[in-house]
Amino acid sequence: MAGSGPAYDEMVARLHELLLRVARGEVRRRRGQLAIGGPELDDLAHQAAADAVIGVTAKVAQFRGESRFTTWACKFAIYEVSTKIGRHFWQRPTAPMDAEDWARLPDRFGLDPGRFAEWRDVVAALHRAVDDELTERQRRVFVAIVLNGASLDALVIELGSSRNAIYKTLFDARRKLRASLVTHGYLEDDASRRT
Repeated sequence: MAGSGPAYDEMVARLHELLLRVARGEVRRRRGQLAIGGPELDDLAHQAAADAVIGVTAKVAQFRGESRFTTWACKFAIYEVSTKIGRHFWQRPTAPMDAEDWARLPDRFGLDPGRFAEWRDVVAALHRAVDDELTERQRRVFVAIVLNGASLDALVIELGSSRNAIYKTLFDARRKLRASLVTHGYLEDDASRRT
């Protein structure tokens, strides 16, 4: 899209309109991840659309025609919204969970209050396992995603990692935690449940 003149300006303006509609839709869809709304949310969409236009115009030579141009361009807007939401989340990080937060964990997952004492023991064992069994990175990923509800995209940006690496870290953390809870008698072993 390297060029200039009225035709080029018109094409870029139309591209910006399209990407702004996509960015606004994506921001509305994902607004539950944010503690913002109104003008700030619209500003985020405008920033994402503007950055997406820059990205599309810079990489238009890489467009291979394997999909519609608009489909390809819209991915830039969606990516920019994800990036901006991730940065916004880490600018306002949640506080680490303290003992009182761990005590409220059964409520967060909708667990039966009638079995509160049993759940309190399981949560205490889980808390110990998180502290004792996980590496620092596994602990950080597990607490951020599972306990604090952080978005995966936000964590990818914060840790400078990839989605697959975060998934793998979370998978390994859950496997270690499950093994610890099985070892201490809080969960049944999968092998014993199958027989």
